[in-house]
Amino acid sequence: MLGETKGARGRRALVLVENLSVPFDRRVWQECTTLRDAGWEVDVICPRGTKRDTEPEAVIDGVRIHRYPLRAATGGPAGYLKEYGAALWHTARLARKVGPVDVVHACNPPDLLFLPALWMKRRGARFVFDQHDLVPELYLSRFGRGEDLLYKGVCALERMTYRAADVVLATNESYKDVAVRRGGRRPEDVFVVRSAPDVERFHPVPPEPELKRGKPHLLCYLGVMGPQDGVDYALRALAKLRDEVGRTDWHAVFVGAGDTFDAMVELSRRLGLTEQVQFTGRVPDADLVRYLSTADVCLSPDPHNPLNDVSTMNKVLEYMVMGRPVVSFDLKEARVSAGDAALYASANDESAFAKLIALLLDDPEKRARMGGIGRERIGGPLSWRNSQASLLAAYAAACRGRAPVSAGGAYRAGRRPRR
Repeated sequence: MLGETKGARGRRALVLVENLSVPFDRRVWQECTTLRDAGWEVDVICPRGTKRDTEPEAVIDGVRIHRYPLRAATGGPAGYLKEYGAALWHTARLARKVGPVDVVHACNPPDLLFLPALWMKRRGARFVFDQHDLVPELYLSRFGRGEDLLYKGVCALERMTYRAADVVLATNESYKDVAVRRGGRRPEDVFVVRSAPDVERFHPVPPEPELKRGKPHLLCYLGVMGPQDGVDYALRALAKLRDEVGRTDWHAVFVGAGDTFDAMVELSRRLGLTEQVQFTGRVPDADLVRYLSTADVCLSPDPHNPLNDVSTMNKVLEYMVMGRPVVSFDLKEARVSAGDAALYASANDESAFAKLIALLLDDPEKRARMGGIGRERIGGPLSWRNSQASLLAAYAAACRGRAPVSAGGAYRAGRRPRR
């Protein structure tokens, strides 16, 4: 682990998250523990989870977490406006409770967290924008309307967020390019902090053949099930694997949950896949590792669209650290992450996707070779240790020349610290 960073002792960071609870959000949790180990005091404001992370307040491994109740959006854009409005109100309320900090670290989506960040900047904080998603592209992927008022609005909010930030964290070089080209940021103010699986948490265990439900092979999907995640593409590809390729020697398990979970279960039923496809919902880490350790082939069916083409898929990295071969559609950042650890079907071609699954099922040596390549990449260029160094460099740049907030003595929440 990296040692304590010079000048970090006595500094405080507040991390704002709206999309997931913490520590369930693995990227955010890795960032929090990296900062903690470097000498920072870390607070997090995030929504409560439904089955885990449900306590309003918690201190976990030295990180203080403040959670608020939040109901996920339903009913299209109007539902998101309601969700985000509630999240902003709770975030501002809890930020006043936390008090002055050296850095406010806002993780999108949505691109609205710059509003409480600006309030904290006026009280001496520096603003680190952690861009998890390109929200304009996310909007297009979900709603497909590039000329309406809401799309123009999300583009404007992204511009305002870039403008307000002191430094930007990008998950890959494609996102960095957007921050520079579209956001007008200087390259030296944008730091690439890649997501990476925790190698201590993710490691293979002996396979359990009973998870294959009597079939020779197990296929596995891991991740969120939202409109842009391609679970529907995976299911249609599996139907083609059965009907066009003539393969029924497999069982498939889909691990995860999301907005389209129920719709995907229904689609599986309509495609006649109920006997061969299992939906687990979210499962404990130990069960997740069991499935991945037993899987012969892992699926990354994210369709080609403006968002997915330039986004790093966490599931691909988690497949790789477990030594599993991957079938993916041909996306720019999928190739950057997986390299030769994956086979790539033409964009959104479900028949080609099915044929690549069959190819790997027939070639155990190729599967083993691809799995080994994936593990080597996670231990080398994609290692979280590299991202830790970039994260701490970003914080050092944000705070350069500034004394810690604690140097001003005692304070009350909502009051500017004395300098």
